Amino acid sequence: MAIDDGVTRRDALKITAGAALAVPLLRATGEAAAAGPRFLTADEFALLDELTDMIIPADARSPGARAAKVAAFIDGRLAEAVLPAGLEARQSWRDGLARVEALSREMHGAGFLAGTEEQRTAVLTRMSANESAPKAAEELFFRELKGGTIHAYYTSKVGIHDDMEYKGNTLQGEYAGEVPTD
Repeated sequence: MAIDDGVTRRDALKITAGAALAVPLLRATGEAAAAGPRFLTADEFALLDELTDMIIPADARSPGARAAKVAAFIDGRLAEAVLPAGLEARQSWRDGLARVEALSREMHGAGFLAGTEEQRTAVLTRMSANESAPKAAEELFFRELKGGTIHAYYTSKVGIHDDMEYKGNTLQGEYAGEVPTD
């Protein structure tokens, strides 16, 4: 079964399994978030933080992307990118965030963070409108933003433990599935 953004169930399980290996990185991400952005400007970071929180908001099950420090994770990855592909990724994120600002100004006459909740939602809705076959710069950036948000969230303590309720390698007292009867 494929999820709308092209992530299959198998990919989601791989991400989940890899998340267990990411636990030592969680401390580093938390420390980086406390120190402020490492690559993005403060304004870019605030914009990214709001966008990621709109993609995975707090709900009854988990506190959302902001609590998971998704923006800090993405910013940290961009700060560590040095190879040509990494440098291209840095520019892609900068250009994408600038495009969000420009789109917000085109649609509402104000920057994204200065807009109302409804205006912000309208910008994000427009960015995601052609998600299956993006063509415009903001549509291409939305796919990158959504994928980065999902990856960062589900490799965080909040995503793994609070949302997915992963308990770690624990001994099961009994088999929880169905036993075939022949």
